Amino acid sequence: MNIGLFTDTYFPQVSGVATSIRTLKEELEREGHSVYIFTTTDPHVDKDEFEPNIFRFPSVPFVSFTDRRIAVRGLFHAYQVARDLDLDIVHTQTEFSMGYIGKFVAKNLKIPCVHTYHTMYQDYLHYILNGKLLRPYHVKQAMHAYLHNMHGVIAPSSRVVATLRDYGVKIPMKIIPTGIDISKYEKPILTNPRQSLGIEPEVPILLSLSRVAYEKNIHEVIDALPKILRQQPKAVLVIVGDGPAREDLTKQAQQLGLQQHVYFTGEVPNDHVSAYYHMADLFVSASESESQGLTYVEAMASGLKSVAAVSPYTTDLLDDPAIGTTFSTEAEMIHQITNYLAHPNVFNDPKPRLSKLHDISAEHFAHEVVAFYQNSQAYYSALEQDSADISE
Repeated sequence: MNIGLFTDTYFPQVSGVATSIRTLKEELEREGHSVYIFTTTDPHVDKDEFEPNIFRFPSVPFVSFTDRRIAVRGLFHAYQVARDLDLDIVHTQTEFSMGYIGKFVAKNLKIPCVHTYHTMYQDYLHYILNGKLLRPYHVKQAMHAYLHNMHGVIAPSSRVVATLRDYGVKIPMKIIPTGIDISKYEKPILTNPRQSLGIEPEVPILLSLSRVAYEKNIHEVIDALPKILRQQPKAVLVIVGDGPAREDLTKQAQQLGLQQHVYFTGEVPNDHVSAYYHMADLFVSASESESQGLTYVEAMASGLKSVAAVSPYTTDLLDDPAIGTTFSTEAEMIHQITNYLAHPNVFNDPKPRLSKLHDISAEHFAHEVVAFYQNSQAYYSALEQDSADISE
């Protein structure tokens, strides 16, 4: 198949969406498909740089998310490129500029258009005028309008399906957890960030790895750290990533006198992420905004257990203590963290993890997506036939 992926976010931007798209692209290509990325320009990519099968369209920073981009033109150019590539299907990965360009391309090429719903926008409204401009109802309207006349939605989790059905979206949906290249996390790691951070080998490390944003609730983990230290006095929290909440979190750690127990690494290259999972003793997240949570599955692939805030996604994923557990209160978080640190060799049954790894492998991910493409093509053909019958 000739597949067009339309996205506002792609490398060198660092995000779970960009990682998901690249994983899908690489695995589809391994299976013999031709995949083309339609995305935005990026200040870190020279406009004259040749990127095979990647087409960038003029863009500007997105309001309130200046590290993200919005295309400002390229509608007809994208159509011409897609026509010359003889696309079989359009797969949009954003509900903004490149998403609408993808819908336009699919409509005019008379091919199916499917979408992956990555982001639970109601969890991010506070970024826009401190939540005073948009309300959840506006998200419902916007998403219902965007998905109108599309031919299928890939949902990374059951939470996404439930949300979209509540929005009144009736087109076919399929839950396909975002896959990862497991080999990148299972292979031996030659570098150990403990050394560069100056952390002794016997020190227990709690790892937070994500965009350092307010909705990730990292402040809750820092708040709980003094109580964790009463039972694990040497424990440290390593926060990997960068974002708008970093300054406030740094101040919070200082106010609690935790300077020796909280480390901020800033953003790290994607190829180095695996080393941080392997150096840690436990992955911890208090985020309640995850719809697909790539960091949890990356931790799992690295052999690292997770303690995470309860949500429909984490409850489904962390359903065995050999993989991880969920909490709904600070007391539960503290108990689970200290229990894992005190008993590191308990809950080591490999079977639950191996079963989950099959479901989140890049290969399985791509197989499921291709099957969905084929079903969407059949759905599109049936709609076209019904339309033709009505017009006769």
